[in-house]
Amino acid sequence: MKNLILTTSLCLTVLVFSAPVFSQKKMLHTQSGGLLLEQIAEGFSVPWAMAFISDEQLIITEREGRIQLLNIKTNKRQLINNAPEVFAEGQGGMLDVKLSPDYKSTGWIYFTYVKEQDGEGVTVLARAKLQADSFSHWQDLLISKSATATDYHFGSRIAFDEKGHVFFTIGDRGERPSAQNLMNHAGSVLRLKLDGSVPADNPFIKSKNALPEIWSYGHRNPQGLSYDYNNQRLWLIEHGPRGGDEINLVEAGKNYGWPVISYGKEYWGPISVGEGTHKEGMQQPIKTYVPSIAPGSLLFYSSDTITDWKGNLFSGALKLRHINRVVLSKKAQAVQEERLFESLGERVRSLVQSPEGWVYFSTDSGKVFRIRPR
Repeated sequence: MKNLILTTSLCLTVLVFSAPVFSQKKMLHTQSGGLLLEQIAEGFSVPWAMAFISDEQLIITEREGRIQLLNIKTNKRQLINNAPEVFAEGQGGMLDVKLSPDYKSTGWIYFTYVKEQDGEGVTVLARAKLQADSFSHWQDLLISKSATATDYHFGSRIAFDEKGHVFFTIGDRGERPSAQNLMNHAGSVLRLKLDGSVPADNPFIKSKNALPEIWSYGHRNPQGLSYDYNNQRLWLIEHGPRGGDEINLVEAGKNYGWPVISYGKEYWGPISVGEGTHKEGMQQPIKTYVPSIAPGSLLFYSSDTITDWKGNLFSGALKLRHINRVVLSKKAQAVQEERLFESLGERVRSLVQSPEGWVYFSTDSGKVFRIRPR
């Protein structure tokens, strides 16, 4: 495609309750023209995830444990009370947030966070309801079997399908063999019913040598998960070691190879990880990144608002500091890549699609941006 010019307006804000006070413009290049990039907020502490609870309000998790509401029109924000105590060590803390598919009728909001258990951190799937400025009915639906002495590779992102299931991810917790061990939850995608119970058709439900919640395994540290409702496909992006980040199309009971196969190298030298890049019985990724971009999120864009983007995958890159756009074919193959907003120099942490089809993203520096038609 021919490169077009994207005009970017950065509306900077001051502290908690102030309105934008000045704007700054710069030119960026993209394959989709007629778009505007705006900074709408700043001052958050590693805003790990975002979800729209109304047309005007975002709920935002901060890794250190706070959860806030942001009014995207007034820039006012409000701290939500009664959030749980989190294990905010290393990569742990308050992680993902997603609204239940039946949120309008039930009010359930789902979270993943890291809980301390005997001095170690474990990834937890929870849900709660929001009443005014406080959470009520907080429920830990699954305290996973993923404890280690490390403070990294917790995952974790959430996705829902159209059949009343919730999926969430957990990393290998820094102990590589765990990703191939079906008797713990590390290095896996888990699938539950909305109430936290185990579906009767989970792939390992009848196995004595596997935990029944596991949907897929052999993952290193999946920090992006998104569901394509039109094609009923679950997409995942995960960190490789030194290179070898992967986009995977996740299917029931499949083994995605880590650490037996990988496209990455060891941190201590230019040595391949495991046995190579292929092995019978282990799935191949749809796309790999060498060198690593360090993916922190994944969004399947489903709106007609930005027509060129419909059906594309978007990932926030932490190390290489951009938004990674991947065009998919009808056969679910990655056929084209574009790297957006590299000149911002921001570690992009979270991506969310708004009700009108705009894209909002957060950065580790505490900012919130949006992309919309000009």
